[in-house]
Amino acid sequence: MHLLTHSHRLQILYCFAVGFSVCYALISIILKRAEHLGKRNREFHHGHKTPVPRLGGLALAGAFALVALTIYFVLPIPSASANSLAVVAFGSLAMFGLGFWDDLRPLSAKLKLAGQVAIASAVYFSNVRIEIFKNPLTDTEMSLGVLSYSITVLWLVSITNLINLIDGIDGLAGGICLMLMFLLANVGMGGDSGFSMLLAITVAGSLIAFLRFNYPPAKIYMGDGGAYFLGFVIGVLSIVNSHKGTVAAALIAPAFALALPIVDVGLAVLRRGLRGLPVFRPDQKHIHHHLITLGISRERTLLNLYTVCLLCLFLAFGVFYLQGRMLPLYTGLLFLVLIIAGHMSGYTKNWFEISSQLGKSLALRKETQYALTLNRWLVMEVERHGSVDELWEDYQFVIRKLGFSKVKIVLPNGTTNFWQAEDFEDGTTDFHYAAHEISDGTVIELAANKTMMSEILFNLLGDLTAETWYKIALRWRLLNKSPLRFPMIATTDLISRREPLRGDILPSPSGVMP
Repeated sequence: MHLLTHSHRLQILYCFAVGFSVCYALISIILKRAEHLGKRNREFHHGHKTPVPRLGGLALAGAFALVALTIYFVLPIPSASANSLAVVAFGSLAMFGLGFWDDLRPLSAKLKLAGQVAIASAVYFSNVRIEIFKNPLTDTEMSLGVLSYSITVLWLVSITNLINLIDGIDGLAGGICLMLMFLLANVGMGGDSGFSMLLAITVAGSLIAFLRFNYPPAKIYMGDGGAYFLGFVIGVLSIVNSHKGTVAAALIAPAFALALPIVDVGLAVLRRGLRGLPVFRPDQKHIHHHLITLGISRERTLLNLYTVCLLCLFLAFGVFYLQGRMLPLYTGLLFLVLIIAGHMSGYTKNWFEISSQLGKSLALRKETQYALTLNRWLVMEVERHGSVDELWEDYQFVIRKLGFSKVKIVLPNGTTNFWQAEDFEDGTTDFHYAAHEISDGTVIELAANKTMMSEILFNLLGDLTAETWYKIALRWRLLNKSPLRFPMIATTDLISRREPLRGDILPSPSGVMP
């Protein structure tokens, strides 16, 4: 076991204190000055009804940068470690900058991915890379050769996006990253690069301060900037700690600690892929969303997920301290923990739901692409509309084309509008019903005939339809510099619809848009 000297203890205390105090002070300043920025950052899938600033990553990165400069210029570290420290610091801050840019002015998914790959490539060519694969069971080593670049970039980009994708409930991503920082601090304690331990301790102190404001109900979010920063720090410190690029316990242990988020994100990617949705499109089908729909409070949901992650963290510590020699046993224990947790939460039903969709995925993908096409068309049409009436008429067109029988929209200002087909009978059991409440306070109620649309398809198209309204309403407000308000109380369609019945396996409807 690596023993800490008195000097090391003072360094750890300094880094932790600076991380905590700087982050706390910066967040306090942000909350006082960023209220108007928070109003611009509402998102369709966010659960908060009031604006919450997404600038928490600025405080996390600020504390990190200060300590990194102190270590580089004050502490006596070898030149090789100093070079690695510079690469880690610049790479992490560059990744934060990319995410922070997206927080202030949204970027396309392709542009963000290209930026992530560019930053990860720069780190690789700066000699922070995964070069050797080491089998922890036999201690045999194999040079990765030309695969080194691909594996290094894939590792850094994957972990970066993983943290961003799990940032869907107050305190979740921050708490999981805090656990990872304690693991990385222990892994780096006996390594050749002592700065990695100090950086992990710094981020741990910052996260404790951040969670003071991010614990439910959150006063601030880390945003894409904070999520990208934390994910990249986890990924790059894992490489630095892996002792000259050897894939061993230093890389396996963080993967164990991130087991729950990895499973959650893996299922999300599979779910979206089967339905034809963009991989990075947010939804409300994650584990934490499932627990909340069961009636569990946000705070209790968070504590339940913390408990599972802590169990995974203990297994990660075991993998590290035994240097992976009992990896099969720990892998089995990890699967057991995840299966028990999934069964107790009822989330295993979602696993079977995904498997049942495999045979229907082609039809679902066609329906999704049709809905997304209508979505894009209507968003572009907003610029052509001179009145809210025209906007509402085109939205009704989309509703009819997708096969719904009724839509009712209640705006935050209290004005209401609805459309329904003449064959619709409210309150009967022959229809699917759903209500979508989006972040600006708008409530959208939808209904569809069960003989025309399966429940899975109804839920999928209903979510896309509600998101379409959110987008066109937001675009209307930006273009017209005024809130959207219905001038009419209601409209009713008196013309009988003549559209084909649609189930799970029917192709998407055809039609010519006006």
